[in-house]
Amino acid sequence: MENSQVHTFHIPVLGLSYSIDTPIRVGRFGISSVISIVDDILIEHMRKHYAHLHGESYVPITVRDEDYRARRITAYLNLVQKIVQKQIAALKVSAFEKGSDIVKYFEMLSEHSPLKALYHRMLHTNDTAKQYELQDELRIKIVPGDIDVNIMTKLDKVNTGRNHEQLPMEFTDALASLRGFALSDLNSSVILSAGLNPRLFSYMGQRPEFFPDENSNLKKKVILKVSDYRSALIQGKILAKKGIWISEFRIESGLNCGGHAFPSHGFLLGPILEEFKTHRTSLLSELHQIYAVALQEKGIPLPSSMPFRITVQGGIGTAKEDTFLREHYCVEGTGWGSPFLLVPEATNVDERTRQLLAHAGREDYYISDASPLGVPFNNLRGSTSDLLIQQRANDGKPGSKCTKKFLVSNTEFTTEPICTASSQYQELKIDQLKKQNLSPNVFLEKLARVVEKACLCEDLAASGLINSNGHGPAKERAVAVCPGPNLAYFSKIVSLEEMVGHIYGRLQLLTDPNRPNLFINELKLYVDYMKQEIQKRLDSWNAKEQKYFDTFRKNLQDGIAHYKELIPKLIEETERYRETMRNELLALEQELLDIVFPAIAVPEYAH
Repeated sequence: MENSQVHTFHIPVLGLSYSIDTPIRVGRFGISSVISIVDDILIEHMRKHYAHLHGESYVPITVRDEDYRARRITAYLNLVQKIVQKQIAALKVSAFEKGSDIVKYFEMLSEHSPLKALYHRMLHTNDTAKQYELQDELRIKIVPGDIDVNIMTKLDKVNTGRNHEQLPMEFTDALASLRGFALSDLNSSVILSAGLNPRLFSYMGQRPEFFPDENSNLKKKVILKVSDYRSALIQGKILAKKGIWISEFRIESGLNCGGHAFPSHGFLLGPILEEFKTHRTSLLSELHQIYAVALQEKGIPLPSSMPFRITVQGGIGTAKEDTFLREHYCVEGTGWGSPFLLVPEATNVDERTRQLLAHAGREDYYISDASPLGVPFNNLRGSTSDLLIQQRANDGKPGSKCTKKFLVSNTEFTTEPICTASSQYQELKIDQLKKQNLSPNVFLEKLARVVEKACLCEDLAASGLINSNGHGPAKERAVAVCPGPNLAYFSKIVSLEEMVGHIYGRLQLLTDPNRPNLFINELKLYVDYMKQEIQKRLDSWNAKEQKYFDTFRKNLQDGIAHYKELIPKLIEETERYRETMRNELLALEQELLDIVFPAIAVPEYAH
């Protein structure tokens, strides 16, 4: 079960459509990436598009077909793998000449890669026979990047049949998505994000695809995306008891990332990584013991060795930061997501949105309440989705038609769950606000929060449809984009080779020379978030809120203490860099101390 990956980084899931076909774009170069398998409607459209593009047969899977959601996912993943395998086969027989894919494959590797060293040996040998021999050896060692998939565990709508009867639990959205991956031909991983889903975890324990086969290999692996050590341990134990091994813990910054943001009670990335580093051996041992018992109960032999990796992603911006994270915290890999939105070869982004991203400044990136899930959501000002929301509100027609229903969860006004971004919900909520005799300022504030919700089902999928001539006029499609705030420091559309070169330190793509260190960027995001959240809760402030933010501030202070000790260890950086980081850290520490909590109102009867 040795790791066959040739790169030290991967491309994480990017929205619904931005990485929907990334493996087809970059997989032949050994770069691993992640497809979201939430939206089976988009997936079916992309299958039709790529089947026609590559001369493959396409038979539609319609909503009238049994288990259509899982079947659509399986069919698309199989097609993606088939295309990548064809690309790899063509790459392996191509000539080692300038501009060829095989040269591009090896040139993009890190200078520290043993495979790159072998490539350089081949280039510099004067013996023609030896050169051909080394070329054959290089061809044999070519492997594609992993085609991984992502399931956001909380998106698990219960579905109904043609006669509106509730279908069995295995047909819920998350379980059907998992089954679609499990039944595919892929030998890769499912990334579980957004926390614990007991129903999904139990179902995984019933799927034989996630257990070791007769050769002790895991064809289908599980990666757990986590924001702190405690959640990793809890979820890891639950899955281990069901005979599911976690092959990788993928640690993501709570706020300095793209998509949905999970503030994690103020725990900062550095201390989280330190905790994983300190307890790595005990974590592996504890999970292995539980897992061994579970396999024994199932009558499955325990493999002699199991894959176990720890990786990190969120806000990484330089090769030195990447190297420091891997070497100091002993992680096996890093995730670079949002910067690849500026790489047309790698991601499915429409031209208007890509230009918007390239020209956006730091003030254009913000954490919003746009997600119908009620989770903070990284957003970009000026997106067509953002503009459409404002236009609808101004026209007195807030909300969107809810057709896909992946995010339905609210039962405030209805028996059946509906989406808070839908016009149905927003009209009901606004009517309720109008009857509450609120002051004009309070009414407008609450109204803004209602109409801010975006139809993420449609708008996060729109870019993929626009680029592949999806049904409906492209100009009518509003596009939402959810980049991490770190993208503000990249302001140029670049090639795949340039971005990979930046990651490995061969060239510099940052356009702002004064970009703070990634740990400072994250800390500032947390301090700003804390201030904003306190302001939002002024009317409801109580002892519970006070206790929560006391803990939040304490965790941030612990993180600051960790970074004070860390700065001298940044030996690859200049003294000026370390001094600047120290000053920025002290300034943020003072800003944190200066935050004043509201007074807790004392009920009149208590006087």
